[in-house]
Amino acid sequence: MTTVSEKANFTFSPEEVARFERDGYIGPVKVFEPEEMTRRWNTIRRQLLDRSLAIYPDSNGKANISNYDRHLDIDLLAEHIMRPEIVDRVASLIGPNLLCWRSEFFPKYQGDEGTDWHQAATFAHATGKPQIIWPSDEGRPAFIGTITVWTAFTHSTEQNGCLQLMPGTHTSMNYDESKGMDYDADAINQREKEGIKRGFFGYDYRSLQKDPNWKPDESQAYPMVLKPGEAVIFWSNTMHASLPHTGSKTDYRMGFAARYVPTQVQVYPGTENLTEYGDGINLEKYGAVLASGVDEYGHNRMARTSQRGYEFVARQVPTRPAAG
Repeated sequence: MTTVSEKANFTFSPEEVARFERDGYIGPVKVFEPEEMTRRWNTIRRQLLDRSLAIYPDSNGKANISNYDRHLDIDLLAEHIMRPEIVDRVASLIGPNLLCWRSEFFPKYQGDEGTDWHQAATFAHATGKPQIIWPSDEGRPAFIGTITVWTAFTHSTEQNGCLQLMPGTHTSMNYDESKGMDYDADAINQREKEGIKRGFFGYDYRSLQKDPNWKPDESQAYPMVLKPGEAVIFWSNTMHASLPHTGSKTDYRMGFAARYVPTQVQVYPGTENLTEYGDGINLEKYGAVLASGVDEYGHNRMARTSQRGYEFVARQVPTRPAAG
């Protein structure tokens, strides 16, 4: 397991922060060298088969939801969400007191559809019930979401279904998540939209559009091609999607998303069971992780260690000297 000096400083420069605030995303940024990422993924993918300490039951491959939060039972993923290369950068964008409230895998195999254009502010899209709630301070947009750090565990190319992002689209919401959506497993890999095979894991994200006649402007889409170990960091309410996998069977794409919010954000408020993507999980063993700083609020269930005893030690984020 690779360690990083506590004195290492990966915080963004003022210029990088300004770019992020303008575009709603920044990347690629390096978390691991490609060779190291490949070694780590080869170990992780074998460990994923051992679900003896996974906090959610296996859904028999029906949905990705059973592999949410595997950082709570796989040490390499526990270390991943705490990496200074990630935490320092996120803290320089939204403050030093950070929770990692979710992690999830995003695989794409030969023939898989692309993912619909979407924005997520409260992550209520499946049921209409918010999964995260920011405090209602004046001056803050009502649609604030989460910072997603999407790391490529394999090559992510246009052929195997890389992410696409639309710069500057985080400043307004085109969707109303409170509507909720209808799940249809038979729709997976069956829809074509604007000439591209796209879906949303059994949902049609277009059903949440505030204006049913509005269409995303594909000309504004930027393909986020990543090497293994590179990441893109973006607001979840930045318009994003992915391309379909049109490559070879051996060239699958595997992404791992870690999601961060400030400690004042409420996670799964009043929720004991999460239902989405045709499946459900009980949150009895769930806990958010304090990735950096301190938790002055104490209103979220917390995980101090992983299920295997990995201790989550919050990083004290270093301060980057001012430019000039």
